[in-house]
Amino acid sequence: MTLMIIIRLQQHPAATTFAVARSGGGSEQPTNVERSVMPLVRINISQTASAETVRAVSDVVYASMIDVANVPQHDKFQIITRHADDELIYPAEGYLGIDYTPSIVFIQVTWNAGRSTEVKKAFYKAVAEGISRETGIRIQDVWISLVDVNREDWSFGNGEMQYAPKA
Repeated sequence: MTLMIIIRLQQHPAATTFAVARSGGGSEQPTNVERSVMPLVRINISQTASAETVRAVSDVVYASMIDVANVPQHDKFQIITRHADDELIYPAEGYLGIDYTPSIVFIQVTWNAGRSTEVKKAFYKAVAEGISRETGIRIQDVWISLVDVNREDWSFGNGEMQYAPKA
């Protein structure tokens, strides 16, 4: 006999929900209902940004992934690259009514597909406002791109596909 239990993992209203199947033996196994984990974050920032600013940007993105997007703790894989002014390119005249400065931070998050538009909007807001609050970087200068991939698109080492589809 299998009992399905729906769990809401986060307090945030846009948090992801997934189901857990409990077998008669009491073991729990997440189902494929809506399990969203495993991000890889790339942060591109000016080489003039202080170490404290870089750490704060990193920490805000990580905290927002946990608090808003249902990423488990300790799932922190980030690549931070500092750039000279001529290596961070953005339209000087702005784009979509948003003007940018040399303090622009480009953030790209690659994660499993399946998050709702509401979760993504909440994530954008949490990251931009958190970075602004913690560093003073304008929210207009927090540029974010999300890349959705399948679970089988990851290898965490050993040349293996740890989340291969079950046959």
